[in-house]
Amino acid sequence: MKETKGVGIEMADKKFSFKKLMEYYDEVLSLPHRTEVARELRDEEDLFMLLIYSDMLGIPNPAFYYTLELYPHIIEKFHDWHLRMGMEKSPLEGIRCC
Repeated sequence: MKETKGVGIEMADKKFSFKKLMEYYDEVLSLPHRTEVARELRDEEDLFMLLIYSDMLGIPNPAFYYTLELYPHIIEKFHDWHLRMGMEKSPLEGIRCC
C-alpha cells in the first residue's frame, strides 16, 4: 500500500513538472511577441482615441453624439495620447490636461 502512495506521489510530481514545463514552453514562445502585442494594443487604442476626438479635431464623425458618453472614461488617457501623437499641448480648448 505504501508503494502505491509512493508511485502516486511520483506521478503527481511528474504532472507538476509537466505543468511547469508547459508553462515554461508558453513563456518562451510568447516572450519575443510581448512587445509586438503591446505595440498593437497601443496602436489600436490610439486609433480609438482619434475616432473619439475626431470631431473636436475638425474631422467629421457621424457617431460624435454616441462617443460623448465615453469622455469621462477616457479623459485620463487623453494627455498620454496627445503626447504620443506629437502634440506638446492639448489641441482641444474644452479639455485642459497640460
